[in-house]
Amino acid sequence: MSAFAAIVRRDLILAVRHRAEAANPLLFFLVVVSLVPLGLSPRREVLALIAPGVVWIGALLATLLSLERMFRTDFEDGSLELMLVSPRPLPLIVLAKILAHWLVTGLPLLAAAPLIALLLGLPAGSLPVLLATLALGTPALSAVGSIGVALTVGLRRGGMLLSLLVLPLYVPVLVFAASAVAAAADGLPASGQLYVLGALAALSFSLAPAAAAAALRISMS
Repeated sequence: MSAFAAIVRRDLILAVRHRAEAANPLLFFLVVVSLVPLGLSPRREVLALIAPGVVWIGALLATLLSLERMFRTDFEDGSLELMLVSPRPLPLIVLAKILAHWLVTGLPLLAAAPLIALLLGLPAGSLPVLLATLALGTPALSAVGSIGVALTVGLRRGGMLLSLLVLPLYVPVLVFAASAVAAAADGLPASGQLYVLGALAALSFSLAPAAAAAALRISMS
């Protein structure tokens, strides 16, 4: 656990030192959501109708934008090779990288959610569900994305391939999260969608570290 905490702390320190790069996903998310009223319609009823999908498409793309950074710097400075030969379990190291990525990328999206809900005219009653979907869904995005990053870390230009690998796996999270927020906005129960999101998050955190560790060994061999 000391190694786990050390890796999380190291990645957070690096994110603070490169604040501009770390802030890009949040800025991208805010820009995408802010442009929707300008590009479609500023009418409150129209925005409330499309808001769930817009919020989650923005969150998905913002997460995808920051994924490559999860292992890229470690690959470039040689730290990744040391992680592979470390006596610590590699899946535990990958889990620490996933947690650090979520703290840098997913947590700011969660903090910005109330402002986004106000901007898009979501009903106040749907805000807790929106926060719940982001709290459950964004960690799953980081965990699933780690597999794609691990497979493409050794490629010089793996960004496009990473998108092709990861986006199909993101679809279930996108569908159930947007559906939950839409149901809450209509005054309907969203517990079923939240249960599914919780199951997806638990499944991704259970399987993704081992799968990403195996992918890293393949990529670095």
